[in-house]
Order: sequence, then structure tokens, then C-alpha cells
Amino acid sequence: MLVEYGGGTQEESDRAARALVQRLEEVHDDGAANLISDPQAQEDVWDLRKGAIGSTKIPGEHAAYAGWEDAAVHPSELSGYLRDFRALVDGYGYHTVLFGHFGQGCIHNRLDLDIATQSGIDTFGRFLSDAADLVVRYGGSLSGEHGDGQLRAAFLPRMFGPELVGAFERFKDLFDPDGLMNPGKVVRPNSPTANLRLGVDYRPPELETHFSFAQDGGWAGAADRCFGVGKCRHMDGGTMCPSFMVTREEKNSTRGRARMLFEMMQTAGERKDPWRDDGVKDALHLCLACKGCKGDCPVRVDMATYKAEFLSHYYEGRLRPRTAYAMGLIQQWARLASLAPKVVNRVGSSRLTAPLLKLAGGVAQARQIPQFADRTFRAGLDGRRLPGQGEPVVLWTDTFTNHFQPAVAEAALRVLGAAGFAVQVPGRQLCCGRPLYDYGMLTTARRYLEQVLAALRPQVEAGLPVVGLEPSCVAVFRDELPGMLPDDPLARRLSEQTLTLAELLERHAPGWQPPRLERRALVQVHCHQGAVIGHDSEEALLRRVGLDVEVPDSGCCGMAGSFGYEAGERYEVSIACGERVILPKVREADEDTLVVADGFSCREQIEQTTDRRAVHLAQVLDLALGEHNG
Repeated sequence: MLVEYGGGTQEESDRAARALVQRLEEVHDDGAANLISDPQAQEDVWDLRKGAIGSTKIPGEHAAYAGWEDAAVHPSELSGYLRDFRALVDGYGYHTVLFGHFGQGCIHNRLDLDIATQSGIDTFGRFLSDAADLVVRYGGSLSGEHGDGQLRAAFLPRMFGPELVGAFERFKDLFDPDGLMNPGKVVRPNSPTANLRLGVDYRPPELETHFSFAQDGGWAGAADRCFGVGKCRHMDGGTMCPSFMVTREEKNSTRGRARMLFEMMQTAGERKDPWRDDGVKDALHLCLACKGCKGDCPVRVDMATYKAEFLSHYYEGRLRPRTAYAMGLIQQWARLASLAPKVVNRVGSSRLTAPLLKLAGGVAQARQIPQFADRTFRAGLDGRRLPGQGEPVVLWTDTFTNHFQPAVAEAALRVLGAAGFAVQVPGRQLCCGRPLYDYGMLTTARRYLEQVLAALRPQVEAGLPVVGLEPSCVAVFRDELPGMLPDDPLARRLSEQTLTLAELLERHAPGWQPPRLERRALVQVHCHQGAVIGHDSEEALLRRVGLDVEVPDSGCCGMAGSFGYEAGERYEVSIACGERVILPKVREADEDTLVVADGFSCREQIEQTTDRRAVHLAQVLDLALGEHNG
């Protein structure tokens, strides 16, 4: 329980709080109370309290319905009321999570209810009636903080009496004689169990999907995961939801998109093909697939995966937009470009041909087409000896690093060698298919994953760590792979054995100390890394190098893979996302500050909108090694 004291001064409020701690410890063992006076710690505690409502739902375990929310009694009656309320809940076989304003006697709670069967709904109706009687018996209010709504309105005569409620009706009739304003609430109410979110008529069909959605019991459960807490509706802080932060439109929030998916399932049984829903497609249009919701949402709504699943069915048997073929199939185009990269680069940068190429691919004219490397990383390995002493590891050569920025992989090779690893590289160029998910090309993505598993089987079965340099590719192996192939033990092992460079060094070479760099570093965390992998290892490693590290709460840089390259509204949202925090931060940084971004798309966004170039963690460590040895 959180108790806050105020006072005329900090000393006065602290004195009152310390007195309470002393009283509690006279009755209970030491540690019964903890005084929090540090401002940052206080802020953290209040953030935890603000997020309490989101922590009440556990998908597959606790539904967290607001079945009897907000009732209040006088604080002096609270202990007796809570005991009787818990007994009532237990008697009905429910489970509740209590939170709220105990000091004011106002109790928020979330219940595990059955509102999908008639017997469950009937039981819920009886519970509501008994809960109302309990509050009235304690002289309390059915609604302590929020409105009565439909859920409690039928019981208002028990609290106010029929005469006063009759006066409410006459008053409403004076101003709303036709009953148009919020009908069915407060006076002449609807039944408390009418118009439920689910109800006995909610019988969504079992739709075949590419992802398993096992934790939700299938696609319908995933579409019902969001319960409307609205944490995604904020203007700054965190990653979720970048498109809402810049458009401020409900349909562009995680909650808005989740609601559209749920409504799609509500009517799915009435349509021949429920996936062909233009309203859902429109709501998903500005989703950056950043996975910020999977990291920030209290119930881990995973809109990036929902978007990929939806688009795969929406476009089944249809032509996709040209951007899907131009950028979703980048691995195939990159292989062709590697045959004559200088020619391709000239065409992609020429004032005459570049606009035509962008038009053909649906790329914004303001964007620069990334330049292909003169020689791929893999081509540069021909005839070379890889670091061969120490623990063996597999260096995953992703499409972006191999074809566009092989210098990142070259730096990683030197770092791995210096840290004492024997490096292996897959026998042929493979791709995890990351860009395919953004366009719902899941059949092709699954084929790519199966190719990866076949090629890496010996190393995975031998337990070798697989080191990824591109965070989004690491996230595919950690997230999409087990979601798409949940019953494949090899897929599960690859998911567990895939690490970022920093994670590998932290877990498998904890004693290795890189040389120091006494500089500042401004770090942009890739969205997928923040949501799926975590960034603590990177931050700790950068500080071990001696860098003064700043990791701004910048959220998504806006490029988000191919999203920021697309012409029209997506390009505009991309720039607006970047201009929120990270791009101004980069422009303000002095020349000696290292701008660090592990994601290829993050580095491209920074390079194309500022006069700075960002570097990968591997390049930072390689720089430290070079300065030490030079």
C-alpha cells in the first residue's frame, strides 16, 4: 500500500512519514514499511501505481473485467467492507484484483468473469445485485469516482430511493424529452448485463493463421487481448505508439487498431471472407510495425504481428502495392544488385534515373536510395581465415549488413577475434525475411525460416551461439520464428541461442575488457530491440568502454524498416516521428559525440535527415581496439 504525506516543507512531510514507519515497525517485523524520499524513486513508484490497471489482465489467466468497479464507502468502514466484499467474490467463484484509493475508501477492482455464456451472465447479474446491496448496507456509494453508467444505474433506487430517482427522470425529461442523450443510463436504465463486449452471441469462427497465437488460444483471443486501458494514447515517452503520437488519431493508436480487429471478429461469422476488411486495412496503414506495443502495452498487444497476419490474408490471391515487391523482396533485389553494384548505385542516385526508380518502387522522392556496397561482406571473406581460437560462434550475415554496410560485419569479426571467439559464417547467404512481415508475405517468410533452420541445423544442435548484428533480424529469431513454428524444437533452440553482440560478450566473455574510449555517446535504441530483446547489455558495454552514454527516450526513429521510405502519408509520419526527439538530439550533439544506432534503418534515418552518420556497437568497440593498438 502506498501512503503519501504532504506538508509545508519537505522536512515536515518526511517527519510525518517517518512517524508512520516507526509505528508500523513497532507492530510488525522490520521491513514492514519503506520510506521513499528520493524524487526519482517517488516518480517510479507513482508510475507503477498509474500502470496498476494495466497489470490486472493476464491473457489466458485473468480476464480483468471492470465488473464492480469504483464503489466507495467511508474510510472508517473500509476494513469491514473489504472483508465482506472478498467473501462475496469468493462465494461466486470469482477472483479479484484490488487497487485504488484506500485513503478515500474508493476501491477499484478487476474481476475474472464469464460473460460469454448465458449461465455465466446470469451469475454475473446476481453478483451485481448482491454487491449493490453490500455497498448500501455500509452506507456507501455505488460510484465513488466515475459515472454510474449502465452497469450500476439499475441499482440507484436502492441507494437514493425511488422518489429521488423519479425526480432524476423528470429532470432529464425537461432537457431531453425525446431521450436522445445517452439513453439507458442513470434513468430508465438498460439491464446491467445487456450490451456486453462478448455475450452469448459472440461466437467468432476459428480462422486459419500463419502465426500460432498460442498464448491467446488463437487469432480471436489475440484480437480480444486489448482491454482499452489506453496507455498507447500518450504524446511522449516510450515507443508505443509512434503514429498516434504524431497524428493524435484514435484509429492510429494501438487501442484503436485492436478495437477494429475485435469488431472484425464480431462480424466474422456473417461474412464470406472476414479478412477482406478495408476498415481494418486503413487503420493498419500507419502502423510502423515497431513492436513498441509489445514492449510498452500492459497486456503486450503485438500489433506488428497482427498487422502481418491480417495483410497476409487480405492480399491472398491479389496483387500487393508495388512497395511490397520493391522493398519487401529486398533480399532478392540485393542479390541481383551485387552483380553490378556500381551500375545500380549510379542509376539509384542519378538526377535523371533516380526519380523514375523511386516512382516505380513507391519510394518518396525526398528519400535517398541506400547505396549498395562495392563488395559484399561474404565476397570479402573469400580466401580469408576467420578468427579461429576459442569458443565457436556463428556470425549471422543479414541482408542489410552483407549488401549495404559490410563494414559493420568486418568490425564485428575483429571484435569477436579480440574477445577470444572462433567465428563461423553460414555456408551461403541466408535471410530471416524481416521486410516480408511488414507486407504480410508470410508464406515466403516461413520458407525463408525453414531454409535458415536447414542450413544452421548442425550449429544449432551443437549449441553454438548465433550472433546477430541487425536488431530486427535478431528479433525475428527470438519472436517471429517461435510464433510461426511453435512445435519445431530446432526453431525453439535457434530462438534461445540467438544473441546480440553485447549479449554474447556479456554472457560468454564476461572477463573481456575492451579498451577505453573517453568520449560521449548518443544512442538510438532500435524499436524491436527495446521491445523484444532489451538494451541493458549494450548500455553496460558502452559504459565499460568508458563512454558517457545518453539514451534519450526517443521512441521510434520513424524509418521503421521500409515504412519511412514509402511515398505519401507514411513518409510524412516517418519524418514527424524522427523530429519528436532523436533527430534534434543528433543535430545538437557536438562533433566528438559518437552517434550509435545498431539498426540499419535507424542509421539511414539519421544520415538522411542530419549531417551526421551513426555507427554500430561493433564499430564503436572496433574503434576502441584501433585506438588502443594504434
